[in-house]
Amino acid sequence: MMLSPTNAQAVARYTQQIGRLASWAKNLSKAQLVAPPTGQYLGTWTIAQNIIHCLDGDLSATHRMRRIVAEDVPLLIAYDETRLAARLGCDHDDIDQACRLFDENRRFVAAWLNRLTDEDFNRTAVHNQNGKVTLAQVVKTYSDHIDAHEKTVMIKRTMLGAPG
Repeated sequence: MMLSPTNAQAVARYTQQIGRLASWAKNLSKAQLVAPPTGQYLGTWTIAQNIIHCLDGDLSATHRMRRIVAEDVPLLIAYDETRLAARLGCDHDDIDQACRLFDENRRFVAAWLNRLTDEDFNRTAVHNQNGKVTLAQVVKTYSDHIDAHEKTVMIKRTMLGAPG
């Protein structure tokens, strides 16, 4: 079965983000990856924390998306992303490994999404903070998520003197 153009475009956008996190880390030293933000970004996440956060989000999204297709209106529970970044030692994680895992997970999920039907993309779940969501909305949310983090990471790279 072929997906509608809208759903096919959503999967294509999701797939096109493979390699994105690795580009955020490209040519940065470990010190730059974990450098505390300064100026107007004081108190925000390091580049390493942004990368690990995006990986965590994608792994959570994988579980959520698969549950939406497999279960009837599953309950999706939010998590405290700030606490995860603060308490899990993201600055000590292997960033190259995290980027590879993000890419492999995206490839796996994209292949699976491409096998689904438009009916699957219309299936719903209930998020405990956001209410009713469809699979199509979840796919879009996690593509938007990467774009949003990329904006601040690129500014932080510039502040570190790294090439854009």
